[in-house]
Amino acid sequence: MKKTFLARRNALLSSTSVSWGVLALAGAVLLLLIRLLAPNLFWYTFAPVFRASDLLAERSHAFFSSFGDATSLTLENERLTDENAALSLKNQELLQRVNDLAELGEDIQGIVAGVVARPPASPYDTLVAAAGLKRGVALGMEAFGEGGTPLGIVSSVSSDFSRVTLFSAHGVTTNGWVGQAGLPLIIEGAGGGVLRASAARSAGIAAGDVVFVPGPGKLPIGAVVRVDSDPASPSVTLRIAPASNLFSISWVELRDTGITAFPPKADPPSAGATSAP
Repeated sequence: MKKTFLARRNALLSSTSVSWGVLALAGAVLLLLIRLLAPNLFWYTFAPVFRASDLLAERSHAFFSSFGDATSLTLENERLTDENAALSLKNQELLQRVNDLAELGEDIQGIVAGVVARPPASPYDTLVAAAGLKRGVALGMEAFGEGGTPLGIVSSVSSDFSRVTLFSAHGVTTNGWVGQAGLPLIIEGAGGGVLRASAARSAGIAAGDVVFVPGPGKLPIGAVVRVDSDPASPSVTLRIAPASNLFSISWVELRDTGITAFPPKADPPSAGATSAP
């Protein structure tokens, strides 16, 4: 009987008779002990794997995103190219302005000011110059362009800016003459960069005749581009184009010439004003 008992006991403890439930229980107990004795063991063990996985995912995302950004990068490159071209043109314009001022040299007799607004940025037939009371600009000064071309009269002044009403503005009149014979005219602004005047039909004025105004010398203000006539009238209407292109004026010279001109009436700003007219 004793031998039979021992044989049965060894059979219960043999590896072939241990059930899966016992193994699972033993594994759970082992994990519980590890959790209690070393709670961060799994984190420290697998943290390098997690970090490597995150790094791989980040680099993969950046790699595949680069293909999606190709279009936006191309558009940005085109935008920067356009900006560079615009800046290059601006630099050329500024260089030309510097050259123009350098050519004036000792011929400058007044106040030279850059034009900060011109048609169409400013109202037609007006300019805004970057010079005002601080630089000695006064109402009634005459504005000249390149080559001493008369442009208009200073009609308002603030501390740092002045507004020039061009001779072509509505309501502006000035005395002048046309042609080499010096036929006297009263030149009137017609708006939109156009001047006009009336003359006798018998004077024989034709398109191309130069129109002058008084000042420091014989100053051409423009040229006759058209002669309108009515068979029933003894006079003709002269359409005169200014000698300067109003859209490309970059600087003016302001001088007190005592010219006889009559700009539209406007209340000048106070001496303490600092904003542009």
